[in-house]
Parts: sequence; C-alpha cells; structure tokens
Amino acid sequence: MHLTNLKLSNFKSYGELDADFCPNVNCLVGNNGVGKTNLLDAMYYLSFCKSCRGSGDVPNIRRGEDYFAIHGRYASAGDPAHGAEEATAACVCRKGQPKQMKWNGKVCKTLGEHIGRLPLVMVSPQDQGIIMEGSDARRKFVDGVLAQTDRVYLDHLLQYSRALEQRNKLLKLFWEAGNWDESQIGVWDEQLVRHGTVLRSSRQQFFTDFVPLFDDYYGWITDGKEKGVIRYMADGETPLAQQLAAARKRDRQALFTTVGPHKDDVELTVGDMAVRRFGSQGQQKTFVLALKLAQFEYIFRRGGVKPILLLDDVFDKLDMVRVTQLVELVGSDRFGQVFLTDTQPGRVEGIFDAIPQVEHLIFTVEDGELKQQDARV
Repeated sequence: MHLTNLKLSNFKSYGELDADFCPNVNCLVGNNGVGKTNLLDAMYYLSFCKSCRGSGDVPNIRRGEDYFAIHGRYASAGDPAHGAEEATAACVCRKGQPKQMKWNGKVCKTLGEHIGRLPLVMVSPQDQGIIMEGSDARRKFVDGVLAQTDRVYLDHLLQYSRALEQRNKLLKLFWEAGNWDESQIGVWDEQLVRHGTVLRSSRQQFFTDFVPLFDDYYGWITDGKEKGVIRYMADGETPLAQQLAAARKRDRQALFTTVGPHKDDVELTVGDMAVRRFGSQGQQKTFVLALKLAQFEYIFRRGGVKPILLLDDVFDKLDMVRVTQLVELVGSDRFGQVFLTDTQPGRVEGIFDAIPQVEHLIFTVEDGELKQQDARV
C-alpha cells in the first residue's frame, strides 16, 4: 500500500495542499523550519491517529483556524489483470469536538479499529530517545511495533493500561482515606495478571523474531565491524500474581504499581557497553537506524504488506558513501514507498546521480508549498 495523494487543510504550517507522490522514493528538500517534517507528520496521523511528536491534536491546527483535515488516497499493487486497489483515509480535528478518523469514507468507531490498516515506520531525530531516555521510550517502541501487527496484543495493552490506571487511583484514594481494602485491589490485580501475562509472553516472542532482523541490519550498516545487542529485561520467572502480591506493601508506600510489564525494559549494548552511556553519536545513530529498519522488516513479514517508510533528517553524521548505500537499499524492491527529508538539494541530486536506477521524485518545500523539482523512472 502506498500513498498516491495527500490533501491538507489548515494542518500546522499548511493552509491548503494537494500533492501526488510516486510509489518508490519521494524526497522533500528545503531549509529547516519550512514544513518538511509537518508533511511526514500528516502521513503519520493517517496511520496512527496522532502526531509523531506526541502532542495533542489542537496545537496542530493552523494558527487562526478552528480545524484541520488530512486526506490520503492509497493504492496497492494488486493483480495486474484487475489493476490496483484503492483506499482512502482521513483525519479531521475541530476545536471542542472529538477527533474523527475515516476509512473509505466511513467513520471509525474507535481509533484502535483503524491502527494497523496503513503500516508505517518513521525514523527521525526523536528516535534517539529510544536509547537516551528511560524505559518508557523503549517499551513504547516495542508496543508500537506489536500494536501494528497484532490486534489481540493491542487490545490486551489497552485493557492493561486501563486496569493499571484504576489500580493506581485506588492506591491514592486508600492513602487519602487512611484505609485499605484488599478485595478491591484484588479485582484490579486479576485484570493486570490476565492482560499482563499476555503482554510479556508476546514480547518474549517478539524479541525471538526481531533480534535476528536487527542483527542483519546492524551488521549491514557497520560492515560487520561491530555487534549490537538488544535484550528484553523482565521478570519472566515469577508469576505476575506473585510479583504483585510481594510488592503490595511497597505499592502502598509509593502510591503506584511498582511491578509489571509497564516496568519492563530493553537493554541496548555494543559489545558489553551500554549504548546510552558509552556509545558515540555515530554508534547511537547506527543503533536507532538498525532498530527501525528491523521494525520495517518485522511488520512486513508479519502482515505481508510493506510499510510506508519515513526518513526524517537521517543523513546527519553519515558520510556520502553510507548515505548513498542507505538510499539504494530503501529504494530497492526490498522496501516499498519511501519519503525522506533533507536540507541540501545538491546532496539529494548527487545521491540519485549515483543510483539512477531508483525511481524517485524530488520536491522543494517552501512557504507552505510543495513544488516538484525532478523526476526519474
């Protein structure tokens, strides 16, 4: 499935935009702050029903307006005898009203119903947080991959999160009232065990399947000169019910649930050194890039559909040889549709001069407009 047309109304820096794209590599070139990432964010919205920046919806409405709308038209390769299959997705947000997602013109009853229909992987400078930030960022990465490929996992994740929120509220209420009700806590413990056990089991299987993919891409990026290691850190030996029971006194003091899948982490190392503390900027960037390319491969293998790949400002700290090699890789049949941003028109043109076989479009982004600069098929 690839994006053939994108229409924007009052989205961030764009008043009105109507743009067509090719099914292979689309390059968005322009200075910093002209709206390149905003375009990628609109595509991200159509897949995940939210901004890639993690902000709320209203701040993405163009200043002075009271709504934004994003419309995308998609096509799959389909059977050559019958032509490509088409689909449409839309996101509309009005101030003071719930956000609305549509699929083929019909309103989605829930946002979870839509997630997974349009697989997408985004690589951006923000992904450095997977390495540098706390365990929340790494769990979010894992949950995001699984949510796109396993609707059962997504349902258990949502149910677990709701139960966790209620249990934490109850712990605070008990502290404020100066009492304790074991039976009420037990109700939410049962929910956490029911859903949390599935989460941990699914994550274990995920890493079994994901690590070999990561190893392949990390080896490709480093020419086999380094070994990156990812390891799921969770207490899988002790049943979750026992963990919750043993931590109950600590939970009463902390006023939140201190054990469970929401506290698991992922260890990232090069050799025996933590990438977060001892990795160079280049090693950290390599680690993130390998994680995201492995994410693409995992989603494709699970669903049989190549995700759209968004590469936002990924060329920084990569030499021209490596940049060309990366674009040649993502522009090959191994990948599907790709959108990449860059601030240097000459660099992009040089890349495609070196790999003329890759179909591409180059757009100049300037003052809320998108102008096609070059094309080669």
